[in-house]
Amino acid sequence: MTEPPQTAEPSPPSGAAPAPGPAPGVTADGGPSPQAPAAVRRRAVLAGTAVSVLLILAIVFGSRLLRDFDSALLPYAVATVFLAFGIAYRYTVWISAPGARRLFRQGWRSFFSAANFRRAPTALPRMIATHLGFQKFLGARSHARWAAHQLLFWGCLLAAAITFPLTWGWFTFTSATGSGPGYEMRIWGFEIIGFDALGFLGWLMFHGLDIAAVLVIAGAAYFLWRRMKDRGAITGQRFAYDLVPLIALVVISVTGLLLTFSSIFLHGGGYQFLAVLHMVSVVFTLIYIPFGKFFHIVQRPAAVGMQLFKYTSRRTGEGEDEVLVCRRCHEPIDTAPYVANLRGTMRDLDLGFDEWAEYCPRCKRVLRGTAYLDHVKKGFK
Repeated sequence: MTEPPQTAEPSPPSGAAPAPGPAPGVTADGGPSPQAPAAVRRRAVLAGTAVSVLLILAIVFGSRLLRDFDSALLPYAVATVFLAFGIAYRYTVWISAPGARRLFRQGWRSFFSAANFRRAPTALPRMIATHLGFQKFLGARSHARWAAHQLLFWGCLLAAAITFPLTWGWFTFTSATGSGPGYEMRIWGFEIIGFDALGFLGWLMFHGLDIAAVLVIAGAAYFLWRRMKDRGAITGQRFAYDLVPLIALVVISVTGLLLTFSSIFLHGGGYQFLAVLHMVSVVFTLIYIPFGKFFHIVQRPAAVGMQLFKYTSRRTGEGEDEVLVCRRCHEPIDTAPYVANLRGTMRDLDLGFDEWAEYCPRCKRVLRGTAYLDHVKKGFK
């Protein structure tokens, strides 16, 4: 059975007039129409430039006018500046799309709403923990995938928390005697903690990146194995988009561990070559993040805003649910504000059938089949 033409879609039930579209040059919520691609790119370049300049200033002043900045780490620092530009550029382009822009605004409105905080003060912390920290939504798909993703997530988070401040000169480790074993960790020149390099805390301080590397290798190895064995993953995967990120993480982690192995067991043998290989892999990955699969790391926090918007819009001032029902079968669909937000996005995109958002999926299929029988099939004798 072929798809019926668009003109064969049935009209809404009698008594339910379709919602009028926005006026020319105005979106459904009264704002300006979506900007042209050239205007979006210009704004994205400005945002990227501004964020890069702010990061450079933060590096200069955070390292006490470069007194604590290690020139050997300059390539890493330059890569983080490109990373900041790429993230700001891509994020600006992303939220310029009508759907993303609407959810972005609604998420921030829910976040800053005093009424929402009074009604559900623990909603935001719980959603941050479940959607960002422990990512429970992945557990519904596969416990193994959830565990591997947790290893990748916490490994990368630990590595970033250590590497970025060290690269920018914000963290320094100094020895009062010049040769240890007593060390002081300073942040922006202020002493935070003193520790013995030969103790357990000292071991954790100097091997934090090794721990992160082990976590990342374990998680990435599972996903590489899955992409070689799982038929569903093999069918839709692309080398540059799906495999390169995992390979890059493995190369970074393995070369990082080999640097430690070289310094401890080989007395520095091959250290320079490994250091260059490690630096190249890290710089490539940092530049790749905004324009590849890793960008979902930056997008993920927006999902918390969307879930907060849906959760808070489900509750009225009296604590009752505000759920929109299907116009045909009267079964619950979703929260009324969420459906209204979806209709507004469809109007912004000039789709012309936003009223269908108020029907459940089953009724949409039934009405579409009825329209096919009434307007297409009856024409055949």
